[in-house]
Amino acid sequence: MKLIIGNKAYSSWSLRGWLACRQSGLTFEEVVVPLYDDEWDRRREGDEFAPSSGKVPILWDGEAVVWDSLAIVDYLADKVGREPFWPADEAARAMARSMAAEMHSSFAALRRKHTMNVRQVYPPVTPDEDVRADLTRIFELWAQARARFGSGGDFLFGEFGAADIMFAPVCTRIATYSLPTPRFAAAYVMAVLQHPFMQDWIAGAQEEEWVIEKFEQPVA
Repeated sequence: MKLIIGNKAYSSWSLRGWLACRQSGLTFEEVVVPLYDDEWDRRREGDEFAPSSGKVPILWDGEAVVWDSLAIVDYLADKVGREPFWPADEAARAMARSMAAEMHSSFAALRRKHTMNVRQVYPPVTPDEDVRADLTRIFELWAQARARFGSGGDFLFGEFGAADIMFAPVCTRIATYSLPTPRFAAAYVMAVLQHPFMQDWIAGAQEEEWVIEKFEQPVA
């Protein structure tokens, strides 16, 4: 398998696809493509990117190609079994799938105003109202998952899985922008950031030479 991703410092969707590949336990080749460099438009027109219209992450497995991080999760679960990704309990699995899907399609204000940058920690500021609404909903989801199904470990459903993969970039944003976080959620954020896969990703981001200026300014 070959996974094409963007800059580890900035690419939240790439992080999700990469975590899914690591979680699968399968061997894969990692290809990092700098976002928005001088070759970006030309590169996106190449055959490897054609199925996704140039978006990352994109996973090639022989003739099979999968793009979109949630689709990558599902594809890998088909290959290795759903146990590494989804809870065994039916009720927990239903909630985990719903949370992953909501993360996939929601929280536009948080995404737009607090872009991912795992190399920075900015001084705290008061988030805009729409960002606070996104955070409130996210913390509600986390609290419900932890209360109902999280007693078996430090993650949303006890063991690290697909729901945590989908929310991992939110955890980086909370840390980067010093966003106000209730105590239980801060503990969860720390657990995610300290996961060995996340530590590997963050270390890789620190080694990158590329800087994208529009992602390097603190959000007022």
